[in-house]
Amino acid sequence: MATFASKVIQFNRQLLFEGDLPKGICIMNPFKENDEIISIVKKFYTQFYNDTNKRKLILGINPGRFGGGVTGIPFTDSKRLIEVCNIKINSVKSHEPSSVFIYDMIHRYGGVEKFYSQFYINSFCPLGFIELNEKNNYVNKNYYDYDDLFQAVQNFIILSLKQQIDFGIDTNVCFVLGKKNAGFISKINEKEKLFNSIVVLEHPRYIQQYKLKEKEKYISAYVEKLKFYN
Repeated sequence: MATFASKVIQFNRQLLFEGDLPKGICIMNPFKENDEIISIVKKFYTQFYNDTNKRKLILGINPGRFGGGVTGIPFTDSKRLIEVCNIKINSVKSHEPSSVFIYDMIHRYGGVEKFYSQFYINSFCPLGFIELNEKNNYVNKNYYDYDDLFQAVQNFIILSLKQQIDFGIDTNVCFVLGKKNAGFISKINEKEKLFNSIVVLEHPRYIQQYKLKEKEKYISAYVEKLKFYN
């Protein structure tokens, strides 16, 4: 029987967006752009998901260029990958605020072994986006920043989500990071009937950027809700 890990690894190996994006928007696909990433993905998911147990789903927005957009592991920058997960990565050095919050929360929950045995994290759109700004720097974009971007990737999002549910996701509840993100997911869920309920949590990036002094309160709220529904 295929393990949860083997299903995730195969999904990432084949993950590809082939549609047309709005002018100026580029997609990030670390599984195709960096030869080291599939080996990192194999190590991570084999370490934490090498079983056939069901898990609850946590969905972010889309990967960022310092986290899952380059490491291939959602909400995990290279520092957390090395220092917490004990997985060496040579081709990427990154620090992402959202990853800091998530791994502080995971520590409070009981550590990576316990957390990943119960939850699977990804993003509503499993691939991220960047755009060249007026200063000639690439910046992260969210799938909902432009209406034509969302329309371009909507079918890809739905198909990818259904494929991930088949890994062995408990669809009784889906945890969603970010209120605006939750609005889009709720509309899709009304149509597709993927989850029985949706629980909204404040997005880690927002907490790290605007509510840092209240971080411990937000971590407690995360842990309380995750444990309540588990």
